[in-house]
Amino acid sequence: MQKEIVDKTIFEEESQFNSVKEISKRILKWTIKNLKFLFVPASRIDELTIREFEYEKARSKRKFIRRFKSVLTILGIVLVLFIATLAVFPHWLAPYTFQEALGILPGSWGPPTPLNLLGQTKFGRDVLTRLIFGARTSLTVALPAITFSVTFGVMIGVIAAYYGGWVDAVIMRIIDVFLAFPSLVLALVFIAVLGKIFDTGPLIDYIMLAWGILGVPYYSRLIRGNVLQAKELPYIKAAKVAGAGNGRIMFKHILPNVIQPIIISVTFDIGGIILSLAGLSFLGFSDYRMIDWGNEISIGRAYLYIAPWASLWPGIFILIAVLGFMLLGDGLRDALDPRLKNL
Repeated sequence: MQKEIVDKTIFEEESQFNSVKEISKRILKWTIKNLKFLFVPASRIDELTIREFEYEKARSKRKFIRRFKSVLTILGIVLVLFIATLAVFPHWLAPYTFQEALGILPGSWGPPTPLNLLGQTKFGRDVLTRLIFGARTSLTVALPAITFSVTFGVMIGVIAAYYGGWVDAVIMRIIDVFLAFPSLVLALVFIAVLGKIFDTGPLIDYIMLAWGILGVPYYSRLIRGNVLQAKELPYIKAAKVAGAGNGRIMFKHILPNVIQPIIISVTFDIGGIILSLAGLSFLGFSDYRMIDWGNEISIGRAYLYIAPWASLWPGIFILIAVLGFMLLGDGLRDALDPRLKNL
């Protein structure tokens, strides 16, 4: 028994000795391997450099997400998700079908009841149902129009700024002509002309196309200034020396580094297009096959005393949609703009 205890003690002492010996060898080996790091100023270890880079990258992402945690930005995200949910799932959320929302029913301008929670509008149509389907119309116009504007506006602006000279002068003068006219007036002209040419009236396709065309000059002007600065940077000159083509330089090297203001502006402009669509509909330029909030206000304005809910609720939903996208855009600007990181 005593011998076993002695053997166990000896074994533990040998294990400790071997462990200390192994650690000493590792320390000596690491010291010899990294003599440059220990004695040469400003030298770095590759492994530590990689780990530092990964840490800074993760820390940067956390800081980016943290900038979205302001109360107003969260409110904007909630409002946008609310409008998007109405637009994506109207048939599930609306108390009545789309055909019933366009039909002729009893109870014109009826007050709120358990069957019509927000009241009735012209021809007895349910206000809540028309509000829900109106959200789809607003986003159906805003998103394709803004996509058209950004795509062609960015392409034209990058080409004009990169080549410069007479190309830039001609493109910018044409853009200046478009920017000199009020956008709402030009939209009315485009929609009316297209409706007359095809003899179909102001269809939603023409409304989307009109707002898409009117947004091109703005995005061209916005991206042009950033490209003029970026094309003079050393990495662009290095790409030219390396033999990269003009198309690759414009859309592979320059565009990704100047696209940030476009992303921020898109969010703001979606709310602006929704508001402009409501203005067009209020003036009577709306697709008769669709339901939109501006047309609801236009129809109910003559009955404000007997049925204020018919115009009040569409106005509130326009406010919610525009405010949501504006607050979201403001949060994106705070998160992406490096000049605001310390605010």
